[in-house]
Amino acid sequence: MVIVMTPTATPEDIEAIVGLVGAAGGEAFVSRGVSRTIIGLIGDVERFAALNLGGQRGVAEVMRVSTPYKLVSRENHPERSTVRVGGVPIGPETVTLIAGPCAVETPQQTLAAAEMAKAAGATLLRGGAFKPRTSPYAFQGLGEAGLRILADVREQTGLPIVTEVVDAHDVPLVASYADMLQVGTRNTQNFALLQAVGKAGKPVMLKRGMSGTIDEWLMSAEYIAQRGNLDIVLCERGIRTFETATRNTLDVSAVPVAQRLSHLPVIIDPSHSGGRRDLVLPLTRAALAVGADGVIIDVHPHPEQALCDGPQALVTEDLPALAQTMQTFSPLMNRTLVSQTLCQSARPPQSLV
Repeated sequence: MVIVMTPTATPEDIEAIVGLVGAAGGEAFVSRGVSRTIIGLIGDVERFAALNLGGQRGVAEVMRVSTPYKLVSRENHPERSTVRVGGVPIGPETVTLIAGPCAVETPQQTLAAAEMAKAAGATLLRGGAFKPRTSPYAFQGLGEAGLRILADVREQTGLPIVTEVVDAHDVPLVASYADMLQVGTRNTQNFALLQAVGKAGKPVMLKRGMSGTIDEWLMSAEYIAQRGNLDIVLCERGIRTFETATRNTLDVSAVPVAQRLSHLPVIIDPSHSGGRRDLVLPLTRAALAVGADGVIIDVHPHPEQALCDGPQALVTEDLPALAQTMQTFSPLMNRTLVSQTLCQSARPPQSLV
């Protein structure tokens, strides 16, 4: 069961609902969105029905939800959501470019990649300080030193940070630096991590598991939402199939399907799906044409020297074509391309770490 509160509902109204549900032997999980609050209930539905929840102050609607992902479903939130990251919108009316190095390697490399991203029109900076790798001998990231580099680069460029967290224990540390927490494909069903990022108070980018179904992806998002965080962006990054010509198989159909089932924004990662520089721009065009709310792209000043995923990173010569693609396709989809100028007035002051 889900309770949708009115936009004018007060904290006292919400606490009253939580208290009623608790007294009836149930659990209430509060998720606060941009304009209203949703309360998901777990317990005996018949006992809840006797509480006259619909008549309580501040309640707009009480619904029984058939889907297992109650809070992220469009059944109780028919309008699609916009998530703001440091003032940058990701949602149904806009197209957002997120770009940067796959991994933070040095201050010089990260700043150069951030300047490349900004030159292409990116309004959010991606960069990995913690890197979950298949091989234990591969570069695992710089850890907190990488987070400090990202924070310094944010100060110099003004680009809010999107960075991955790989362990529930590290969530408070990463959240103290990042503007958005990323959960990667290998951790999509790391439920302790999902719950931890749900409580961190920062927007979350949730990548689809490499072998995960869309329902499993949305159930993972539900873990985050159940801990009080509805600021979730879904990221389709390609799935594992029998095909070996590309690193992964980009499932463009996942975008409209996920947008139909969930109110959350959905973006595409054309870098990790194709795994090759020459595929990034064609897949970006496909992402925008199918209705993705944004793309997240690897760029690197010297990909031949990259410690992680160099073959898929765009270089300086690719940036004009990327910028042109974003500028051309956004209006064709009746969307506004998010620009750095557009974000300036909405962006809160940067916190120094």
